[in-house]
Amino acid sequence: MSLFHRHAPAPSTIFVVDDEVLLLDLAETVLAPLGCPVRIFSDPEVALAEFKKAAPVIVITDYAMGRMSGMDLIRECRRLNPQQKTILVSGTVDGVVFADASVKPDKFIAKPYDIKSFVEIVRAMLAAGA
Repeated sequence: MSLFHRHAPAPSTIFVVDDEVLLLDLAETVLAPLGCPVRIFSDPEVALAEFKKAAPVIVITDYAMGRMSGMDLIRECRRLNPQQKTILVSGTVDGVVFADASVKPDKFIAKPYDIKSFVEIVRAMLAAGA
């Protein structure tokens, strides 16, 4: 018997950040079948603190969340990991909000979004090695 055990790599975690608890619960439910752990956060500052420890494969964030916007969160995540894959979701703004920004999300999804399309976008990002 070998003293060394082969461990499968830990599944890639997806972070979902939104101040609307109902949307967090929905995202957690529809993304769970993808086979990745889904961690939900209603506070972007808590998500950022956990980001520093967890290195999620994708960060999905709402735009409008009070003290820290989704764009602020994306900017901070990319400062820590320039390759971080991100999705910005919003029901209040469109892609114009980041058109001139130095840091842009990989994808933008307008709310209300089609659940099937949302899951397919995340699935495609995971398949692409997000």
